[in-house]
Amino acid sequence: MANVATDRDWRSSSDHLAKNERFELRKDCKTMLMDENRQRLDEFIHLHHSTGAFLMPNAWDAGTARILEGLGFKALATTSAGLAFSMGIRDSSGSLSRSQVLDNARSIVEATNLPVSADLENGFGDAPEDCAQTVREAAKAGLCGGAIEDATGDPDNPIYEFKHAVDRIRAAVAAKSGPGFLITARAENFIYNRPDLNDTILRLQAFEEAGADVVYAPGLPDIATVRAVCKSVSVPVNVVVGLSAASYTVDDLSAAGVKRISTGGSLARAALGEMIRAAQELKACGTFGYSKRAISDDDAASQMRIMPRAAN
Repeated sequence: MANVATDRDWRSSSDHLAKNERFELRKDCKTMLMDENRQRLDEFIHLHHSTGAFLMPNAWDAGTARILEGLGFKALATTSAGLAFSMGIRDSSGSLSRSQVLDNARSIVEATNLPVSADLENGFGDAPEDCAQTVREAAKAGLCGGAIEDATGDPDNPIYEFKHAVDRIRAAVAAKSGPGFLITARAENFIYNRPDLNDTILRLQAFEEAGADVVYAPGLPDIATVRAVCKSVSVPVNVVVGLSAASYTVDDLSAAGVKRISTGGSLARAALGEMIRAAQELKACGTFGYSKRAISDDDAASQMRIMPRAAN
């Protein structure tokens, strides 16, 4: 009986040690992830306070995030348009759920070592609390920031009323888990056929007062308008390129006072355009000239991670 008791005690002690080791391993992994995320947040903040404008292209999946990181960019954004197109659906308010957008964003975060800011659309709901919940979940996904727009998704009333729009940004700011997560507040007038610069500037100023870290008015028509927006606020300004064939450059935008330059869905549309042209050549001509423009399999593979085969 003594041997049985001793064996039982040994097994109990061994199980206890194994549980402690697993707990310590989980704790170490959690600490490591927290340290990595803190480093990304610090890098993201630093970029917004460095001299000149920086580029923040929009990836739409883990693979494009890997490629953009390999090309030397310092930060990434996500794109709801790129994600929607990859799923075969139109980019419109309500076409993507919060979980779909954040699952996609999480895959991009996990694919790179770069800080990532997410396109959080209108916060996935009209109420300020919807924006707050979206920010809380975005931070848990490892994101360093997110952009919330003042577009309603209602074609008859496309922009939220001024006070309500500001309340939504204020709630998003209050939901931040710490000072590192950067809230970008978007005023959507110009892309909804409301080219009212005065109202746009009033909104951006109110968003800044509500605590937004970055402001953003997509669709500004020219460099003079961009300059006017930058002069009207004291927080960093984001400008999206690729919405039109603008003639200005990164240097022009930087000189105008822009701090951050994103690409929206334009890189995704460029990739789709090349695929369509290749498929049209294949269908209409029966030729394969597109393959000469494609990067090699080795070049593509070199951008990606080596992963073991997943279990069946």
